[in-house]
Amino acid sequence: MKTVVAIGDERRLAGYALAGAFVRHALTREDAEAALAALNHEVGLVVLTPEAELQETLAERGDVVWAVVPS
Repeated sequence: MKTVVAIGDERRLAGYALAGAFVRHALTREDAEAALAALNHEVGLVVLTPEAELQETLAERGDVVWAVVPS
């Protein structure tokens, strides 16, 4: 079963944790890249806050569905 990970400002992503997503706090691109690098192959969906700035990186990957939370 695939899992959901949310990366970015944890205040904006707190509700995702209630729904079962793993929330990774990242306020800078470097923090977000480190959180993304730590993901395993079981991740199927990545939810980002705009601060995470991983859109270009994730666009190159075909194994993960991703979405950005509107600001």
